[in-house]
Amino acid sequence: MGDEKVGLPQGTLDLLILKALALEPQHGWAVSERLQQMSGAALQVGQGSLYPSLHRLERGGIIKARWRTTDNNRRAKYYELTRKGRQRLDAATGEWRRLTAVVAHVLDQA
Repeated sequence: MGDEKVGLPQGTLDLLILKALALEPQHGWAVSERLQQMSGAALQVGQGSLYPSLHRLERGGIIKARWRTTDNNRRAKYYELTRKGRQRLDAATGEWRRLTAVVAHVLDQA
């Protein structure tokens, strides 16, 4: 995707976190690494943004968390989508696609 880093518009991080968690439960560091990998290193989400978003999503019942042991034998909080989270991911994905289509349409106008 290139070497340029991309800034995220407000509210986008939650959607990307949900997408990263859609396949399997992950701890916070793994979510950050997954987003970096999926974006071809264009996205680097810092702890100061990631963990507040994870906690907000957890408080809202969008994700749930439980303590587990990592592959490195450390305890970490693993996050996973709830049913409400899967519904939110589907809805937010549709909204994002509609929004970007409209913005692209406007930008393509002469």
